[in-house]
Amino acid sequence: MKNYPILYLLFMLLFVASCSGIRNLPEGELLYIGSKVKIEGNEVPKKERKALKTAFEKMVRPKPNSSFLGFRPKLVIYNLAGTPKKEKGFRHWLKTKVGEAPVYYSKVDLEYNKSVLQNFSENHGYFNTKTTADSTRSGKKANTSYTLTPFQQYKIREVKFPSDSTVLSTAVAKTKINSLLQKDQGYGLDAIKEERIRIDARLKEEGFYYFNADYLKVQVDSTVANHQVDLIVRLISETPKIAKTQYQINDIIVYPNYSIGSDSLITNPEARSTYNDFTVLDSENLFKPRIFDRSLYFKKGDFYNRTNHNLSLNRLVNLGTFKFVKNEFKVADSTGNYLDAYYYLTPLPKKSIRVEVLAKSNSANYTGTELNLNWSNRNLFKGAELLTISAFGGAEVQVSGLNNGFNVYRVGTEANLIWPRMISPFNYESSSGFVPKTKATLGYEFQNRTKLYSLQTFKGSFGYLWKENLHKEHQLNITEITYASPQNVTSLYQQQILANPSLEKVIEKQLIFGPSYSYSFTNTMEKNRKNTFYYKGSIDLSGNLYGLATGANNSQSDPVKVFGVPFSQFVKVEHEFRHYLKLGEESMLASRIIAGAGFAYGNSTEMPFIKQFFTGGTNSIRAFRARSIGPGSYDGTTAATAFLPDQSGDLKIEFSTEYRASIYDLVKGALFLDAGNIWLLKENPNKPGAKFSRNFMSEIAVGIGAGLRFDFSFLVLRTDLAFPIRKPYLPDGQRWVLDKVSWGSSSWRNENLVFNLAIGYPF
Repeated sequence: MKNYPILYLLFMLLFVASCSGIRNLPEGELLYIGSKVKIEGNEVPKKERKALKTAFEKMVRPKPNSSFLGFRPKLVIYNLAGTPKKEKGFRHWLKTKVGEAPVYYSKVDLEYNKSVLQNFSENHGYFNTKTTADSTRSGKKANTSYTLTPFQQYKIREVKFPSDSTVLSTAVAKTKINSLLQKDQGYGLDAIKEERIRIDARLKEEGFYYFNADYLKVQVDSTVANHQVDLIVRLISETPKIAKTQYQINDIIVYPNYSIGSDSLITNPEARSTYNDFTVLDSENLFKPRIFDRSLYFKKGDFYNRTNHNLSLNRLVNLGTFKFVKNEFKVADSTGNYLDAYYYLTPLPKKSIRVEVLAKSNSANYTGTELNLNWSNRNLFKGAELLTISAFGGAEVQVSGLNNGFNVYRVGTEANLIWPRMISPFNYESSSGFVPKTKATLGYEFQNRTKLYSLQTFKGSFGYLWKENLHKEHQLNITEITYASPQNVTSLYQQQILANPSLEKVIEKQLIFGPSYSYSFTNTMEKNRKNTFYYKGSIDLSGNLYGLATGANNSQSDPVKVFGVPFSQFVKVEHEFRHYLKLGEESMLASRIIAGAGFAYGNSTEMPFIKQFFTGGTNSIRAFRARSIGPGSYDGTTAATAFLPDQSGDLKIEFSTEYRASIYDLVKGALFLDAGNIWLLKENPNKPGAKFSRNFMSEIAVGIGAGLRFDFSFLVLRTDLAFPIRKPYLPDGQRWVLDKVSWGSSSWRNENLVFNLAIGYPF
């Protein structure tokens, strides 16, 4: 009974809010509240009627004000904001960005909507559809209704292509095998338009540079049979000769120092050089001609081909050296069926410097800032080579939790040199629009973990990057070398080693060298797909050939050393698979599975710490502190009192699924579930329960939560609040803790609620 006043107050607030949407209407205006579409008749199957109804509802205009349970919050805010005195400020923002102007019934055009629905029906083969429209008024509100009675859809009986022997007609006829118009398919105007575009695209591959889809027409004969049509593909009689001509490539001329907006075309014969089939006009000798031979797919005498046209432009852009890339084809003067190809390239400044100030967060729940200073030379050896030298410094802190005060400070430098080709004894030719690259890296970093230790890391690598196409990418490092050396190990950390001997691995000198390879596939850029995927697989090898050559075997407690440091010998494999299911225009279900394993052998008894697996944190299992889970059923929180050490493992299994939806404009929401753990391959007496076994499923950690994402276009700020519902370190049979959730208990909240602040989506 005592809750009745609250319910009454809530009802009154909803009533007042709903009324506020109509009380400010101008004299004679009605608030438009939407439309209904009804499909009548039994000529069309139920499934088709349902699809038609959905399509019709999307076409009716205008759209009414957004509402929830009859409550129109955006309209209420619009009215409450009143009339701002200035075109800026909070009230203006509230009215124009948050609020929504009322949609008046006077803006509804029944006859126009009726004609749109009628035309859609006819264009999809539902000829002679009957359409009616009406409206209903209730107080100061009005809605509309549309009733359609479609007849049986017309199907395609036959598709006919040109049969004469001209070059163009023959080329059009050859495209029939891949036609979008097929027998027994429903007639559709959109499909006919797409077919014309498809034929045009195919002809562009055959040298018909000046042809376009407007020179094709598709005639419809609906008299051939009951509810059937014949489609006849024809060339229009006005097709000009230039569109009928099949062109070949004649001269290829490159201007690599072209300036937009000025007459910078070089006519000086001394600036002209010939390289294979190309003529390069470069008076300042900025570029070696061979880079154009690698980038341009056209050769003299080739038939014009749109694919090669686009691939050439993509490659020139992908070099990263030119600010603008422009291409032009002209009919050669000497003949009537040859094209001269011109490429006008505007270089970027050869040298540049960039300063970046970053806000960052990482999987260990550290947040902080970083300053980057980058110097670049985009054409180091006149072959579009890119040299980048960077220096960086930053600080990362935890503002709460047991690791508060154990801050991390980083400084370092890195040099990268990228060649736009494969530097190898093997001849690799890529047919994609992406230039294969060779990359060399040298770097140094000094990291100071206050109160614990410092770490110096030297690294170097040499390898290749190449993309087969927009979806598939490879990276092969012939060698990666990492040398890590600890310094300034504090007495506090030494004391913690006595309590937890595994911490000593973190400050061991480490030498890792060997090849690595990764492959990724994605189609997530195809926004129209309902299902999109991302996959990345990688393998990391260290010391394998050298260990084989030296007979390294740490089981004899005498590891082989290089410059006084035992080198690591291991194999590490990792797979990550993501799936995105589009549920609506503003919602999706995103899922991820990660599985990885590392095996140390020969010269190593354990995987090096920096190459092991970790789990938990802002981009992992968000209900647990970063790197705090496992391994297995081991409870790392009892091993040290001064700080929480990072837990690492040789095996990792992790799964996450997240429902994402738009809440309002730039604010997105998410509900998520994360699960997983890490394990060791060998028994560790200091970590009971850490070894992987056939009962590993009973040691999976599970957390759930909700979050907000603020999408500012230039970055996504993410906040997640999560709590565990399964704790693997509890006794078997007591690990599910969903029944222990107690929102009213401050001790439960302090122990279980984990707030994550991060930049970007978790996956």
